[in-house]
Amino acid sequence: MGNSFAPADRPLLLADIRPIGFGLGLPEQCDVLIAPGGTVAAVGPGLVADGAERIEGKGAFLSPGWTDLHAHIWYGGTDISIRPDEAGAVRGVTTIVDAGSAGEANFHGFREYVAEPARENIYAFLNLGSIGLVACNRVSELMDMRSIDIDRIKATVEANRDVIRGLKVRASAVITGGWDMAPVKLAKKLGRILDLPLMVHVGEPPPLYDDVLAVLTGGDIVTHCFNGKVGGSILEDEDLYRLAEDAAARGVVLDVGHGGASFSFDVAKAALARGLKPKTISTDLHNRSMDQSVWDMATTLSKLLSLGMDFEDVVHAATIAPRQVIGLDTEDLLAIGKPAEFTLFEIEDSAVTVRDAHGATSLLEKTFEPRYAILGAHAIHAHRYQPTEGDLPRACAHCGWPLP
Repeated sequence: MGNSFAPADRPLLLADIRPIGFGLGLPEQCDVLIAPGGTVAAVGPGLVADGAERIEGKGAFLSPGWTDLHAHIWYGGTDISIRPDEAGAVRGVTTIVDAGSAGEANFHGFREYVAEPARENIYAFLNLGSIGLVACNRVSELMDMRSIDIDRIKATVEANRDVIRGLKVRASAVITGGWDMAPVKLAKKLGRILDLPLMVHVGEPPPLYDDVLAVLTGGDIVTHCFNGKVGGSILEDEDLYRLAEDAAARGVVLDVGHGGASFSFDVAKAALARGLKPKTISTDLHNRSMDQSVWDMATTLSKLLSLGMDFEDVVHAATIAPRQVIGLDTEDLLAIGKPAEFTLFEIEDSAVTVRDAHGATSLLEKTFEPRYAILGAHAIHAHRYQPTEGDLPRACAHCGWPLP
């Protein structure tokens, strides 16, 4: 959903690029020609196209478009959301999935005022709670069963399947109080009825992370998988870690979902050292995390790279893997006739100090640096987010609100 592939005035030629993340069978270095209508017209060395807009890649990487599986972009509809263009093409991200900002009561507004006008491709996980995140963490969307209207959820999904790609439930004591696993079980039941995956936010228990993993099946997503919260960290006890390994083995998607309160360097580094990788890397960008610990997609990818995740795995977790989760095409994305949706980026030597969601610092010696988001035959200049100088504000470990 979005206006990504509106026809351009002329073809677009991406010269001297290195394809990454598209699979086997492509040249190590080549050119890509995109027709004005937005589809791939040719791939190969030394391409020539009269009148084309020419982008000099100079050996930069070209990947499938970066896809952020967890962000909050219902700007104006919730008190937590940012505008899509703050997290999108100007940061190298071509597809954004809003993770539960809207519920059935206000999804129509999200669709009309956010998804349809955006130049990025916009999808959503519908919040189980009818009001979504209107007043995030101030007014819970899941107080009790009166917060959920099953019939209206079903009707909203059926009318918007082109945009709604899953259901979202926040399973954490700060949202549900003592309601424990009931919302997760209900959301899972609805997911089975509607044939949609379920994304579950895990945080402060109850419910226990252990119990959430036991309910999820292949294709479901557990976001904030490397959070360091007491009672919710996979490294706090060996049984939970093994449950996470078992869940990943049966197809449950472990999603980073960095956010303002939900990512620990120590947890991620230890998990990666033991071979447990996230399937998808997402930001959980919102107006309480962007200027603090997250910044953008490129910085989040750089963090996982710095913690020991292989470069190719990082690219896959930001491109093909999230597309698979929401049911988008992932096959032969550079084939002739395929819609052009790519990110042109470089890996640069850097010395950038970053933080996790708990205030721990780390030095990035290599950073992902987006140069262009390619949407159809349109090339949008992109760059990594640069926070304001000086110390970043401290944030609440539970909700991400800035602290004095």
